[in-house]
Parts: sequence; structure tokens; C-alpha cells
Amino acid sequence: MPDSLDQQLSSYDYHLPPERIAQAPVEPRHDARLLISPGQADGVRAVRHQKVWNLLEELRPGDLLVVNDTRVLKARLKVRRSGGGASELLVLEPRGEGQWLCLARPAKRMRPGDLLTIEGTAITLRVLHEDPASGGRIVQFPLDCRDAESIEALLNQCGEVPLPPYIDRHDPADAERYQTRYADRPGAVAAPTAGLHFSDELLAGLQRKGVGLARITLHVGLGTFRPVETEDLTQLELHSEWIEVNASVVEAIQQCRGRVIAVGTTSVRALEGAAQLQGGVLKPFTGPVNLVIQPGYRFAVVQGLLTNFHLPKSSLLLLVSALIGREKLLALYAEAIDHEYRFFSYGDAMWIPPDAVLPGVTPN
Repeated sequence: MPDSLDQQLSSYDYHLPPERIAQAPVEPRHDARLLISPGQADGVRAVRHQKVWNLLEELRPGDLLVVNDTRVLKARLKVRRSGGGASELLVLEPRGEGQWLCLARPAKRMRPGDLLTIEGTAITLRVLHEDPASGGRIVQFPLDCRDAESIEALLNQCGEVPLPPYIDRHDPADAERYQTRYADRPGAVAAPTAGLHFSDELLAGLQRKGVGLARITLHVGLGTFRPVETEDLTQLELHSEWIEVNASVVEAIQQCRGRVIAVGTTSVRALEGAAQLQGGVLKPFTGPVNLVIQPGYRFAVVQGLLTNFHLPKSSLLLLVSALIGREKLLALYAEAIDHEYRFFSYGDAMWIPPDAVLPGVTPN
């Protein structure tokens, strides 16, 4: 059971020197550093420092990697308000009939009824109303922009890759580099960053070794990157995100002869969300999930995790803490900082094998 500190947001804070925030990815992808969490019986001193390429040694024949195949949209749009002022929209999720939930900047200057013109085009949008749940705006796009597939052409022509605000660079290469090599389903506004480390060479090597690959889809949106503002985590709620866990994924997990390893927290959220919405048993599922995973959670599917290093006081830190414990996680983060690991989206990775997981929180 979690202690009282586990249920306080301030317990998930840590100091990160600004120079540890990665501003660019490493090349090749698999050359990123890999911190390997020691087993629960070992102290933090037993941590191992490798490269992502060394997953070829860490994973076993029969293991199953579950990856998120979402594709990041060029969801950042520069627009001009009818009065001439420059503004920006981050296109988040469809609301039907060409209407989209968007985060607006500056939000206070975007009022219901305002007309917006996408810079460099004659395309006009209209602000319909504020969305109370997110603080964003519901914006009317052309009627044929009903879903991620149909709006992608417009965004490819007019939008920009929405890199996180802590990344200062603006490089055309990000249009490709901020996608996983297996990205296929458009709809995300941020990359599932643990998957960015997999190169074609590493994927081929894992396949030759007999490691399986199954694809879920979770379109990374507001629920993943919005700051947590609730100090009492027993009251925490997250914005829902759309997922698809199809029958082939369920079958691959049921037939897995090894360990079920999630690549990234989004894969965890999709698998566990699909299971918890169906009585704790994984079955095919398509729809929204808003599952909160924090210490005290019992996993139904996931046994191990490959993940990046996450922001202080984020819902992603809570999720990883549910697997290995808050104190151990913060100790591993301190170790990573001392060894000059690179943090966040373009940063390095952490491998949490099943023997590093708290006893009893994952399936045998």
C-alpha cells in the first residue's frame, strides 16, 4: 500500500539542472544511453549504464514489446486574428463536424465568434466557444477536417511539429526525427518518446532474436503532457486520450512465452486502460481512457517498461513509481543526473526489467 507521501504531488519533485534537458536527439537513435534499474533486492549502486542498443542483450527470445504506433501531427498552427494580432493554435482532438479542441495562445484574446486566418493561406477558422474542462477553445475548421486522417493534409501544408516548450531548437529534421520508425496512425500532438530510440537496425536485430512486436495506438494529447495541479493525488483526474487495442495485440499477449514489456508510458496506459475498463481482463478496445496509474495500482498486463526520464511532478512519474516505488525512482533519477544523462523527450532512457518491479504489482 502507498504511504501518505506517495499521495502528495510535492513528493514527486526533483531538481534538474537545465543543461541536462536534451535539446537534440542522438544519432543513431539506438546510441542513446540506457540506465538499467537494479532488482528490488539490490541497492541503487547496482544500477547499470549501457546504451539502448544493449536491449539486444537484455531482452530474451519470446519477450513481447508493445509499442505505440501513433504519428505526430504538425499540430502547431500560426494564425492571425481578425484584428491582425498573431496567435497560435495547438490542434488537439476532433469534436465532430470539423470542430477541434485547440489550446490557444494567447488564450484570453481568442473569444467566441473571432475569425482566425492561417498564416500564409486564405483558410479561415472560427472560434466557437471555450472548453471548460481544458481551458482550450473549440475551433471550427473546414467541414472536411473531421478526423486526424482528413486534417493531416492541411496540417502538413500549414503546421509545424509541436516540440515541447523546453526544446529551443527549430530544425526541419524534427518532422522525421520526432516520429518513431513505426509511426503509422496520425493523431498525436506529442511523440511517444521511449519509442524514438528504436532504429531500423535495432528493430531488425530484436526480430532476429525472437522478440515479438505488438502495436497499440494511443494518440498522445492533453492527458499526457498537461501539468498535474492537484496536491492530493487521491483526487487526481486526467484528461482522456483515445486508444485502440485490437484483437491481434490481445492474442499476442495471451500467447507470449516470455515477458510483456511496454515501450513507453503511453503503451502502459493503453494496455492497462483497456483491461481496467473490462473488468481487469485485457480484451480488444477502442475508445477514450482516463486511467490514473500511481503507487498502489495493480497492473493487469504490463510486466516491464522501457521509458524516458520525465518531468518533475508529472503523471508519468506517478505511473513509473507504481512499478518500482517512489523512493527508488527518485534515487535512480538522482543517479542519472549525477551521471549526466539527458532528460525528457529527446533524452536517454531507463529500462525497468520485471525483476526490478515491486513484488505483487504486476502479473506473474
